[in-house]
Amino acid sequence: WPADVVEYFGDPATGGDECHMAFHFPVMPRIFMAVRREQRYPISEIMTQTPKIPESCQWGIFLRNHDELTLEMVTDEERDYMYTEYAKDPRMKANIGIRRRLAPLLDNDRNQLELFTALLLSLPGSPVLYYGDEIGMGDNIWLGDRDAVRTPMQWTPDRNAGFSHCDPARLYLPVIMDPIYGYQAVNVEAQTNNPGSLLHWTRKMIEIRQRHPVFGVGSYVELSASNPSVLAFTREIDGGEANQWGGMDTVLCVNNLSRFPQPVELDLRRFRDSAPIECMGGVQFPPIGDLPYLLTLPGHGFYWFLLPPPPDGHEPGEE
Repeated sequence: WPADVVEYFGDPATGGDECHMAFHFPVMPRIFMAVRREQRYPISEIMTQTPKIPESCQWGIFLRNHDELTLEMVTDEERDYMYTEYAKDPRMKANIGIRRRLAPLLDNDRNQLELFTALLLSLPGSPVLYYGDEIGMGDNIWLGDRDAVRTPMQWTPDRNAGFSHCDPARLYLPVIMDPIYGYQAVNVEAQTNNPGSLLHWTRKMIEIRQRHPVFGVGSYVELSASNPSVLAFTREIDGGEANQWGGMDTVLCVNNLSRFPQPVELDLRRFRDSAPIECMGGVQFPPIGDLPYLLTLPGHGFYWFLLPPPPDGHEPGEE
C-alpha cells in the first residue's frame, strides 16, 4: 500500500535520498473498477489514501505492463468483481490477476482507450506506457502464463510484424495473427500514415503533457463534482514551485467515467474570471463566475483545461 512504501523514499528533509520511484500498484485496478462501475469513488478513495512523498521522488503509475493486471491490492469482493467484468474466460486469469492487454480489456473501444490514457497521463505520477498500447495491440491467451501479453511489437504488416527477419518458427513468441488485433491490421506503419489513429492521438496527448510541467510536479486537488460519474481535479503549481517552473500553471481535468453523456456542475469560484482553454484544440470556454460551472461530457469523454490568469492580471478569484 502507498503508506507502506513511503519510508523507502528516504528522508523527506533531503528531498528523498533512497529509492526515487516506486510503482503505485493500488491505483491501477481502481481505474478499471471506476470506469466499469461508472463511479469515481474507487479512484477518489485510493488518492485520498496516498500520502505525500519527498519532492525529488515520484510514483510510477501504469495501466498495463509485462505481467498480469494484479489484483493483490483489492478486497476479495473487488477481486471477484474484476474477474467477472474483465476475465470471463478462465484462461484470462494468471496468479492473482488478469493476463490481458489494455485494448482487449476495453473491448477495443476507442473512447475508453482515450479516457484511460488521459487518466494515466494526468493523475499524479510518472506514467509508464506499455509497448503496443499506443497502437491498441492485442494479446494471445493461448500462450502460457504472462507470455500472453509479451508478443512481438507490431511494427509493420510484413514478415514477423517487422520485429525480426528470422524464420517465424525461431521467434521466442509468435506474433499475433487474429483478424482484429493481428499485425496485418494493427501496426505502427499503418497508424503512422493515418492522422486519426490511436498512435497519433497518443503522441498528441504526450506532447500536451510535456508542455505543462504541472502534470509532473504539481499538486493534485480533487473537486467536489455534482455527478458521481464524473472525476474532476486540478493539477496546480504555485508558490515557490511556480518560480522554479517559470510561472503559475493550473490545469483542470474533467473525466466522464460513464458510457453515457453526463452533465456536471463544478465549484470553480477560486478561479473566478479565468477563461478555461481546452488543451487539445486551444478553444476558449466561457469565463468562470460565482455560479457553478456547467459542463457536458460525451460518454467516456474528458476535458483538459488550462486555467490562465484573468485578462486584467489579477490572480483568479481575487476581487
